[in-house]
Amino acid sequence: MAINLQKGQKVSLEKKSSAGLGEILVNLNWNSKPVKQGFFSSLMGGNRGIDLDLGCLYELKDGRKGTVQALGNCFGSLNQPPFISLDGDDRTGAAVAGENLRINGNKIAEIKRILVYTFIYEGVANWKQADAIVTIKYPGAEDLIVKMDSYNSSNIMCGLALFENQNDQTFSVEKLVQFYPGHEALDKAYRWGMKWKAGRK
Repeated sequence: MAINLQKGQKVSLEKKSSAGLGEILVNLNWNSKPVKQGFFSSLMGGNRGIDLDLGCLYELKDGRKGTVQALGNCFGSLNQPPFISLDGDDRTGAAVAGENLRINGNKIAEIKRILVYTFIYEGVANWKQADAIVTIKYPGAEDLIVKMDSYNSSNIMCGLALFENQNDQTFSVEKLVQFYPGHEALDKAYRWGMKWKAGRK
């Protein structure tokens, strides 16, 4: 069984034991296959697939802020701050496992909030073609499904879900699916207050 979150809906991830929430897995899967187009479109690169990247902004209780993403090789750490790690970088969308963010839920008392996002690193901003789905898993509970069911955007960045610490016991998770031109615009929308510069993988 799984819970299909609606836009703006919030649910709670609650402790199942004294140890904490356990490991929270955020999985992104998408369709990398390009839509077949005409001959002239293919000459102009119109038949390329899409490279989606999964990442997050984080803010810890001690005030430290940052990002976990493949761009800039910021893969994070599960057992040290920020207690969030990215498994790897699927450049094609063909990997069965997709891309995975892992959150150490046992360290919830040290995490203030996490904003999970995806962005198109390469390819045309065709979100309908990408047909991306995010699945949030944690021990002893039903999966949470975040479908990217809003498509009409030419922006390359999408805020997917916001995790917020509730009394150091629970993460509330809200489905966002809001589109932005890039990292800075996403940062500004949620008042993260970080400084950005261009990077490459």
